[in-house]
Amino acid sequence: MLSAILPIVLVLLFLAASLRVLNEYERGVIFRLGRVINTKGPGLIILIPIIDKMMKVSLRIYTLDVPHQDVITRDNVSISVNAVIYYRAVEPQNAVLEVEDYHFATSQLAQTTLRSVCGAAELDEILAHRDEINEKIQNILDEQTDLMSRPMPGGSKSPR
Repeated sequence: MLSAILPIVLVLLFLAASLRVLNEYERGVIFRLGRVINTKGPGLIILIPIIDKMMKVSLRIYTLDVPHQDVITRDNVSISVNAVIYYRAVEPQNAVLEVEDYHFATSQLAQTTLRSVCGAAELDEILAHRDEINEKIQNILDEQTDLMSRPMPGGSKSPR
């Protein structure tokens, strides 16, 4: 009797260890022995235990409060500025492979861009043309984060 139950228990344990469910807003980047094989989701995902690993990436919009940045404007006035940015991962595989921590990288890029753009303008210009400054910051962030999400020249696959 025990010899009949043992294989059934082992099969059930194997299935429990290999099944994953991804929500509609998630994608899973599947690694097989360290090499990316595919991006899957949403729904039921079957992995080979021990051999396959999966990293989940959320496709939802993140809200990031950029902390106050002390900036010296072009006319040598010291100001304190802050911002809120909204972003999301569009390419899950690039979010995992191209940047170690894309949340932290986006935060640092936003802080640097905010200081740079405000530091290149005069105080009157910042106050009078707030929409233009916002648009300039947004364009720089969009351009730089698009660069982070593009595959490296020659593709992101490593040689065999």
